[in-house]
Amino acid sequence: MKTLKKKFKTYNPKLKEECAVFGISNTPEASTLTALGLHALQHRGQEGCGIVSFDGEKYHSEKRFGLVGDNFNDEKVLKNLPGNYAIGHNRYSTTGGTALRNVQPFFADTNSGGIGVAHNGNLTNAITLRNKMVEEGSIFYTTSDTETIVKLIAKSKRPKTIDKVIDALFQIQGGYALVMMTQNTLIGVRDPYGIRPLVIGKLKNSYVFASETCAFDIIGAKFVRDVENGEIVYVENDELKSIKPFPQKKVRPCVFEYIYFSRPDSILNGKTAYEYRKRFGAELAKEDNLNADLVVPVPDSGNAAALGYAEEKKINFDLGLIRNHYVGRTFIEPSQQIRSLGVKLKLNANVSVIKNKKIILVDDSLVRGTTSSKIVKMLYDNGAKEIHVRIASPEIKYPDFYGVDTPTKKELLAANKSVDEIKEFIKAKSLKFLTLDGLYRGMGFDKRNDAYPQLTDHHFTGDYPVKIIDELGEDKVTQLSLLSTGSSN
Repeated sequence: MKTLKKKFKTYNPKLKEECAVFGISNTPEASTLTALGLHALQHRGQEGCGIVSFDGEKYHSEKRFGLVGDNFNDEKVLKNLPGNYAIGHNRYSTTGGTALRNVQPFFADTNSGGIGVAHNGNLTNAITLRNKMVEEGSIFYTTSDTETIVKLIAKSKRPKTIDKVIDALFQIQGGYALVMMTQNTLIGVRDPYGIRPLVIGKLKNSYVFASETCAFDIIGAKFVRDVENGEIVYVENDELKSIKPFPQKKVRPCVFEYIYFSRPDSILNGKTAYEYRKRFGAELAKEDNLNADLVVPVPDSGNAAALGYAEEKKINFDLGLIRNHYVGRTFIEPSQQIRSLGVKLKLNANVSVIKNKKIILVDDSLVRGTTSSKIVKMLYDNGAKEIHVRIASPEIKYPDFYGVDTPTKKELLAANKSVDEIKEFIKAKSLKFLTLDGLYRGMGFDKRNDAYPQLTDHHFTGDYPVKIIDELGEDKVTQLSLLSTGSSN
C-alpha cells in the first residue's frame, strides 16, 4: 500500500470551489425539477453534472461534462430520467481527476436494494479507508472519495438501508453533505460539525434537499429549515423524519459560505449571503481611516462588500470594472493557463469612471494574488491615480480539507508574505484586510470567543475542527485532492 500512497502524493492541487447536491421526492417531474435546481446551483460546480432518477422499478442515470443548461436542456435527455424521485450533483472536483466516471451521483446495488449518492465535501480519512477496503478485496472504479462512502454502505451487514448509511457515517470523517436515494426513500445528511451546507424545502407534497435555498426559489419550493449538524433527515411515505446518531458537537459552518461560495440571494442562518457581505464591507470601512474619490468593486465577488464599505464611508460607489458575464470566475477555473488569461477575458476597465481617481478597490478575498495584481495594473494602465486594495475577509493562511480546493500552504500568498509584502506584490498603494474580529462582528457577534457560535474559520486561524487522518505532502497535510488519475474516461 506504500506504493499506492506515493501515487496519490503526485496530485497537483488547483484552486477550485465546492459541489452542489439536490434531491426531490414524490413528484412526476422529479428529473426536470432537479435539473432546474442544479441550474440555480451552477456557481458551485462547473466541471460536470449528473442526475439519477427512480421510476418505481429501475434507476436511470445521465452524466455529462459541462454546464447543466448545456446538457439537461431538452425533453429527450429528461425522458431518459423517468420517475417520481431524483437526485442531482454539480461537480467541482476536490478529490479525483476530471473524468466522467467521477461525475456524480454514484449508484450501487446493495443486499437491501439500490442506492444513489450525491456528495459535497471531502473526507479527511479517504485514503486510509480506501486502502483498508482494497486490502480486503474491494475494487474501486473511480478516483473520488465519494465511492468510499458508497462502498461502506454496500459492505454494511445491517438489514435496513438507513442503518447501513449510519454504519458508513460512523466510519468517515471530514466535512460533507450527502443526498441519497433508495427505492422509496430520499435521505439527506450533514456532517457532525455542519461544515458543509444542506437545506430542506417543500413543494406541495414533495420534500426537497439542496445545498442552498436559491435552488428552492427556481422551482417554487418553500424553505423549511437547515439540516442540523450531525442530522440525518429522510422522506418516507411522504413524511419527513429525523435521526441524530452522532455525539453532539458545536455547529461550525464553513465561513466561506458567507464570504464567497453561496449565491448572494441564498439564506444563511436567517439572512441572505448578500446581507452578510455588505456588513463585512461596512466593518472593513470602520477599521479603515482612508478617504478616496471612489469605491470600486471587483465584480461580482466584491460587489456587496464594496457597497457596504461605500455606504459606511459615504464615498461614491461606481463600476470601475466591467465584467463579461459569459466567462466563468477565475477563482474556480481548473486550468492554470486559463486562470492566467482570466482577468483579460473577464474584466475591462471603465476608463470614464476611473481616470485620475483615487480608488478603493474592494474584493471578498485574496488567495494567490495573481488576479489582484493584474486588476491593479489594468486600472493604473487606464489612468487611475491611486489604487488602494481592501479585502473584506482576513488573510487566507491555511489550506482547506473539507471540500474547498485551495492551494497548498506554499502557494497561499498570505501564508508566506506580510501584508506589506503582499501590497508590493500586487503593486497597490496600500492594502488592508478585514480583521477576524471584524468578520465576526459582521456575522452579528460582539466578539470572537467561546461564548458565541464559532465558524469553521481554519482558512484564517489554522483551527481545523476535524482531524486530518491522511497526512501527505511536504506540508504534512496538503489539500485532499488525494486520488489522482491518468485517464480522462
